[in-house]
Amino acid sequence: MLAAFSLSATAQVAPEALARKNGCMACHGLVHKQVGPGFAQIAQRYRKDAEAPARLADKIRDGSVGTWGRVIMPRQTQVSPADAQALAHWVLSQPSPG
Repeated sequence: MLAAFSLSATAQVAPEALARKNGCMACHGLVHKQVGPGFAQIAQRYRKDAEAPARLADKIRDGSVGTWGRVIMPRQTQVSPADAQALAHWVLSQPSPG
């Protein structure tokens, strides 16, 4: 019964705050490309992809290269799997860029 009332750290921290805390905003803008693509650009590319949340969560933790050209997404192993899922869902919820 107590487990039903416990909240994870992810449930207590808004995804945008997680993005700021983990340095995501150093490379990604909300809308437009900085070093890497803007979150709205990512959402637009994967909007109709049902598997995108899991793949993006994996890319957050494991890194990637070549998806957006020569830009390297470094591993973010300090991000927990649960936080990576929350971030992926938040990124995919962004509106399309103007």
